[in-house]
Formats: sequence, C-alpha cells, structure tokens
Amino acid sequence: MRQVRAPFTGEVIGAFDDDDRRTVVEAFDRARAAHAAWAATSVDARASIILRFHDIVAQRRNEVLDLLQREAGKARRDALEEVLDVLIAARHYARDARRLLADRRVRGAIPLVVGAEVRHIPWGVVAVIAPWNYPLTLTASDAIPALLAGNCVVVKPDEHTSLTALWVLERFREAGLPRDVLQTVLGPGDVVGPWVINEADYVMFTGSTRVGRIVATACGERLIPCSMELGGKNAMIIRADADPERAAEIAVRASFANAGQLCISMERIYVNRTIEATFTAAFVRRTLALRLGTQIGWGSDVGSLISGRQLARVQSHVDDAVSKGATSLAGGRPRPDIGPYFFEPTILAGVTEAMVACDEETFGPVVAIHSVGSDEEAVRRANATEYGLNASVVGRDRRAARRVARELRAGTVNVNEGYAAAWGSVRAPMGGMGQSGLGRRHGDEGLLKYTQSQSIVTQRALGFGSPEGLTDERWGSALVFAVTAMKRLGLK
Repeated sequence: MRQVRAPFTGEVIGAFDDDDRRTVVEAFDRARAAHAAWAATSVDARASIILRFHDIVAQRRNEVLDLLQREAGKARRDALEEVLDVLIAARHYARDARRLLADRRVRGAIPLVVGAEVRHIPWGVVAVIAPWNYPLTLTASDAIPALLAGNCVVVKPDEHTSLTALWVLERFREAGLPRDVLQTVLGPGDVVGPWVINEADYVMFTGSTRVGRIVATACGERLIPCSMELGGKNAMIIRADADPERAAEIAVRASFANAGQLCISMERIYVNRTIEATFTAAFVRRTLALRLGTQIGWGSDVGSLISGRQLARVQSHVDDAVSKGATSLAGGRPRPDIGPYFFEPTILAGVTEAMVACDEETFGPVVAIHSVGSDEEAVRRANATEYGLNASVVGRDRRAARRVARELRAGTVNVNEGYAAAWGSVRAPMGGMGQSGLGRRHGDEGLLKYTQSQSIVTQRALGFGSPEGLTDERWGSALVFAVTAMKRLGLK
C-alpha cells in the first residue's frame, strides 16, 4: 500500500495499491475493447460529455482546489490556475472538434478527373504520463483532446499526485464518459511507465528531458508516435525602456508561481544595465514580501516544494552557486519552521557558467539576474541553452519587444507577461524547441496529433496510363501541358 503525504505537513492523506503488469495490460485490453464504440460515437456527443465535465469542474472547484493544496502543496492561487486551464481547454477543444475532425475534400492530381478526401482517424489507446507539478491540468487537459479525437485514454499519474488523477477520473464518469474509455494505472514511473508505453498506441509525456529521452527511445523501438513537453531554462529579457516596477511584478509571478515548479517559469533574467539597479531593488522588495504558508484556502503566495528530493535539488543549486561566488539577494534558505519542504523564493546575482544553476534546470523558486548592455546581448545569452520551451520580453515599446521575441529560440514567447498569456491562449500551439520537447499542445495541433490522416483518392475519369492510340511520348507531353497550365491558372 503506497501512502500519499501532504507536502505542507508530511501527514498521510490517502493510500493506494500500485498496479502490477497484469493490471496494466488488463486496463489497455479494456480500453481496446471500448475503442470501437467510442470512435463511432459522434463528435457532438463526445463534445457534450466534455462540456458537462467542464461544468462539473467549475461547480466543484473548491473541492479540487482543496485537494490540489493538500496533495501538491500549492498556494491556492496556483491551484486556481489549474482549474482555469481545464475549463479553457475543455471549452476550446469541445467547440473546435467538429471543425478539426470533419472530413474535407482537397484538389486531386487533376481537377475534375481526380477527387481527394482527407479523414482523421484516432490512434486507438493513448497513454498520458502525467507529472506531479500540475496534476489536474496535465491529466485532464491532455486527456480531453485525445478523447474528443475518438481515442480511449489510460493515464499514469505521478505517485505523489495520484489522488488528483482519481478525482479527474470520477468527474469524467460523472459527466457520462463510458467507464473503460478513460482509466488510470498507478505506481512509480520507472516501474509502471515502461509497461504503459509497451501497450500504448500513442504516448503523451510531460516530465524531465532526461526521462523524455528514455520515453522517446522506447516509443521509437515500437515505432509509435509520442508528444513530449520536457525541461526548460527559461529566460526573461527586460529591455531598457521597461517600467522597472511593472517588470518586477511580472518577474515575481513568472519566477515563483507554484514555488518555481513549473516547466515554463523563468530561471534566468537578463536586464538592461541602465535600469538594472531600479529593477533589482523592486524585484527584491516584492520577492521578500511574498507570503509562504500551509493554510488550505487563500492567504499565501508561495506553497511548498513537492518532496525532500526536490528540496535537496534546490538547496544544492543554491549552495553550489554561493560557494562559487554568487550572491543571494533574497531568500536562499529552506524554511522547516513553515513546513518540511518549504524553500524561500531566491534571487541570485553573479551566477557564472561554472555554477550548476547557470545551465541546469532547478525547478524550484530560484532565479538568476544577469546584467546586459543591449537587446542583442540579451538574445544571444538567452539562446545559449540546449532548451527552448518558454521565454519573455518586457518593455514599453511593444513593437520593439515583439521584434526581440522573434529572435528567441523558444516554442512560446510572452511579451509583457511571463507565461500565463501564452499558456492561456489555447488557440495558439504551445511546446518546446531543442531539448524541451516534441509536438505541441493547444491550437489545432493539440487535437490533430491524436489522429492519423487518411487520404481517399478517387479516379473519376481517364487514368494515368496512356490512352489507346496515343504514344507514351504524346501522353507524357499532354500531362506536362496540363500540369503547367495549372500553374498558369494559379492552381496548386
């Protein structure tokens, strides 16, 4: 029996049995048996279930907010982001699914002679391997488009946050989703994860780049597709024309939301030296004013890290930097007086390439400030990483800030915001470049990736072979004439 402990206090708040290989296989077998009927269900009927799920989550939001705080150690405002994300994603995909999944006609090889139709077919059974940092979002919001596309889904949540995944499962069933269309399998990722990948037709994985490589290798061996959001060392650029106070307010949220346990949060800030002093003073002042707390409900700004392991990682990054000459301008200490895994929001200055925190993702409430002399220097240094998940540019001149944004090698770039603007714009795709992942969430791609395209092409007249009485040479000339005529007519 695996116990679930609250990060705020360490107390046991639940327990469950790990699944073994047999129960994992049985879950996928049930999903496959349910797939034909679910795929045959109309898109409108699927969307109606998702919209009912939307309403249930909205109605029971305080229940799940309490659960997220207890199980994941979040401040309530960070937990609310998850609820809002699920509502936005459910509405977006449910209302766009019919358009995206509709069969569509396209021009065939020769107009009028050849007709072509494109269909979108679900993969079958999708595995969603979800992490602990956003357990509601990365369970529900990844399952929603897969379900709408006609797939059955098996979710493997992180063992730290399985209670939230089970809550999601019950709410989907309450909304009318057939029982075997969505299931969960529980247990440690290094044990249960490979069993899940071995049975799936498609894998959606969110986690570290290190584990992502393992997942991609396993999927490659089976020749099944995968989509992955992985690590990041995200950079914020604060231009010379930025309002220092507004930039500091954005930087605090962007760096310390969810105690920094957010793939798209900021860990590097490049500030133009002409406003460095005023920005840094404002940033430090606002950071020191953040309230750390364990209460269930509103009142705290920053919650707990998830575990002792995560606390040790954050502490080691800070200690390494300080021992090699960096300065802690704010924070830098664990706070066991508040809770076992609390760590103060930390601002470092003087971080160099010799320090682990310079290039390696900390995944905690730690950010480094770097002084730069120009936008060009800021872009060059921001891009000097193997990652490319999220970035931010802050400045009064929005047009100039957007020009800087276009130079950044990141899947999403926020202008005058840290991460929420890009994440919440669900009609725009979201994902990583470089070592930050494969594929995209959101946008049209976020649903269509859960389908295979099938083309059905009908020859209506003639054929591509030479007609009787016409030599191959003359027929070839006629075909070339037809194709070049299409160019003159502006046809593709």
